[in-house]
Order: sequence, then C-alpha cells, then structure tokens
Amino acid sequence: MNPTDALRSRRRLIAVIATTAIVVLLAGVGVYGLLSGPRTGGDPAPSSTPSPSSQTDESPAPRELAPIPETDDPEAFARHVAGALFGWDTTSGLMPLDYTSVLLAVADPSGIEQAGLASDIAGYLPTRETWVELRQYSTTQRLEITSVFVPEAWAEAEAQAQPGQLQPGTTAYTIEGVRHRAGIWNDEPTASEHEVAFTMFLTCPPDGDPCYLLRLSVLDQPLR
Repeated sequence: MNPTDALRSRRRLIAVIATTAIVVLLAGVGVYGLLSGPRTGGDPAPSSTPSPSSQTDESPAPRELAPIPETDDPEAFARHVAGALFGWDTTSGLMPLDYTSVLLAVADPSGIEQAGLASDIAGYLPTRETWVELRQYSTTQRLEITSVFVPEAWAEAEAQAQPGQLQPGTTAYTIEGVRHRAGIWNDEPTASEHEVAFTMFLTCPPDGDPCYLLRLSVLDQPLR
C-alpha cells in the first residue's frame, strides 16, 4: 500500500469509528455523527431576558491564548486537549474561532483530519451569536476532569482494523468530567455544573514526536 492510499485508509477508519453507527466495527457502541457538519455548539442563550451585568459595549483587548503543551504522553495530551476544549472566557476579547485555532494547532500534521476536526470542535463551542449573548453575562467555562481511560471498544476497533489503517501510536481516550460555568446574572454571581463525557482520537508517534489530535466524538456520546 503506497503512502497516499494508507493515509486515505486511515482517514476512512477514523471517520467510521467517529461518525457512523459502527455496526461493523463496534456493534452496539452507539451513533456518532461527526461528519454531518457543524452543530449548534454549547448551550442556548438564556430563554428569559434578565438584565445583563453592567458593562460597556466595547470589547476588551483580546488576550493571547496559551498553546496546548507538546508531549509524547497520550494521557497527558488528552487532559491538555480536554482543558483547552472546555476552557473559555467570553470576556477575554476572543471569539470561538480563536479557541478553535488553539486546538487545530495540535491537529493531524498531514492535514487529512483537520476539516473533520474543525467540525467536531464546533459541536463543543458556542456559536458566535450565542457567544455574544453569553458575553453580556461575563460567562466563563472550565472542565473538572474526573476520569480518563482508554475505552474497551477501542481495543475491538484495533483488532478489526486492517494493516496500515491506523498509524502506530493511535489510540482513543474517553474523558468524563464536570463542566463548570460561571457568570453574572442580575448583577449577582451565578454558577452551574453539568456532567459531560466524550471520546477523543489521537496519535502519539512511537519515535517520540509530540502527540496530535485526530477527531472528537459527539459530546455525551463517548466510546465505553
């Protein structure tokens, strides 16, 4: 198999694992719709119309986001990615695409998975319109990770993969945690918590090069 065919084959396998009903590879695991296009990300804006927190209409000067640290440790990388995926601040002067860029900076260096990954990320972040609404309430978000593990379903996928379909060092990690949001509601601090779970697919090359991100499952539809 030449390199081009191998890359295409790997892309098809990751897409199948991440996007379809996985009846052939992972029977009974669940439905993943990650190639269906960008989804409406995050929670909708508040349905009621309370008074926003007091602030000017001018956006603050954007802050620079820290890059995801390079590492060849797959679990450490998964934790860094999860933190970057869920950690944002609407008062930072940044927009969702700025947070997306940080994640795409550690995407598959071949570029093959980047379009799919960008679509995946869109399912986790608020849309631009929702972001502007949330900014009125100084909304911030972070993830408290409670569990990180390689799902049993991934071993089944590896066993059924054809030679060359998966790059050496490719694996999956399921992340479970609590999403914390905080903001200002009617001039009073407010906060909410919500349990979340998802799976990320990544590769940590055995030669010691840094890990990179391939794809994400639909939020709350992880591999187990």
